[in-house]
Amino acid sequence: MTMRTRPSLLAAHPARSVALAFAFVTLVGTGLLALPMATEERAAASFLTALFTSTSAVCVTGLAVVDTGTYWSGFGEGVILALIQIGGFGIMTMASLLGLLVSGRLRLRMQLTAQAETKSLQIGDVRRVLLGVAGSTVVVELAVGAMLALRFRFGYGNTIGDAVYLGFFHAVSSFNNAGFGLHADSLTRYSQDPWVTLPVAAAVILGGIGFPVLLEVLRHRNRRRTTGRRNWTLHTKLTLITTAILLFVGTVLTCLLEWSNEETFGPFDWSEKILNGFFHSAMSRTAGFNSLDIGALNASTLLLTCMLMFIGGGSAGTAGGIKVTTFAVLAAAIVAEVRGETNSVVLGRRLAPHVLRQALTVALLGVGLVIAATLAMLSLTKAPFEAVLFEVVSAFATVGLSTGITADLPGLGQLILILLMFVGRLGPITLVSALALRERTRRFELPEERPVIG
Repeated sequence: MTMRTRPSLLAAHPARSVALAFAFVTLVGTGLLALPMATEERAAASFLTALFTSTSAVCVTGLAVVDTGTYWSGFGEGVILALIQIGGFGIMTMASLLGLLVSGRLRLRMQLTAQAETKSLQIGDVRRVLLGVAGSTVVVELAVGAMLALRFRFGYGNTIGDAVYLGFFHAVSSFNNAGFGLHADSLTRYSQDPWVTLPVAAAVILGGIGFPVLLEVLRHRNRRRTTGRRNWTLHTKLTLITTAILLFVGTVLTCLLEWSNEETFGPFDWSEKILNGFFHSAMSRTAGFNSLDIGALNASTLLLTCMLMFIGGGSAGTAGGIKVTTFAVLAAAIVAEVRGETNSVVLGRRLAPHVLRQALTVALLGVGLVIAATLAMLSLTKAPFEAVLFEVVSAFATVGLSTGITADLPGLGQLILILLMFVGRLGPITLVSALALRERTRRFELPEERPVIG
């Protein structure tokens, strides 16, 4: 009897299983980082420092209260790298499988598809999906790590060992959108070097668009060669189009707002300004690396970055935020309402009403959480409002960009950021899953009445 009920319990509460799994890994990482051998000085890190770093790594955020490259020993850095890889791989796998477990009421068949593309899969597909996630992760990280290692070796004179370590650490961190780096200034020393910034940006974008999209693009590549057509699903089209638009808009606006700022774009020529505008736009999509001094950005650029961070990247990937598809669905609903249309239509497809409700719920709950956390943080610190808001959004969206106030926050403020990172990473997954699993049909209709809006 017990063996029969366990699968049903997991099927009834899959989101709870994901949350518990990440909490368990976070606590294990905290214990390892609290060991004396995890720090350079061989002195045990405080529990709060270990917990903050472990949470940031598992939730692939990148916020830090200590300098990763100088505070942690080789063992500590190895633990952080392992937590990043586990968190990134686990999030990609679990989010993909879980999101499609509840899509179409697939029950106990954990299978991956890009929303409406696959109607039914065999049980063996789970193994194929896991291998696909692992394979794409290894290929991208090896390719980017090799490029970075070669650049660090021949462009900056690092030893072979240091170049390989630097290259692959940053490759793993970038593909998993973690933002952890081994330099105190992140990647600002490479702000004028496209051989470093562009591979990192490419890894961030690939990891951030979501594994279902990567899988579908690769799956249909051969089909296009034979038929000459792309049969991508709406989810993939929305993710790719919205991502491209946000990258372009973010690049243009960052360049316009910072072009004359002597503390950021001042030393660059026009091509380097465009390069850094693009890099900042890509990193704002939940990566956490920075080639500019975030604390020196104009207030308008900080607000733009907060907007990009809050939207985030693709679903079932390593990115955070409310996700680009949520943003696109809400934009479609606004367009439909302005036009006076009954249904929201995107790329020739009508959106189901429950999709609109879920998108609105995720977005509004995200806004509410950010506002509540910002109010709490403002009561704990004397930091400027824009810096506090930036830090809160960065934690909620699991970005990792910081104006530099993280380490100076009181213990309670750091605990708030820990909670934000955990909820921000798992919140959208668990929320949408819970909404889908709780969906039920009402057997009667209540009288309709319309309140005054606006």
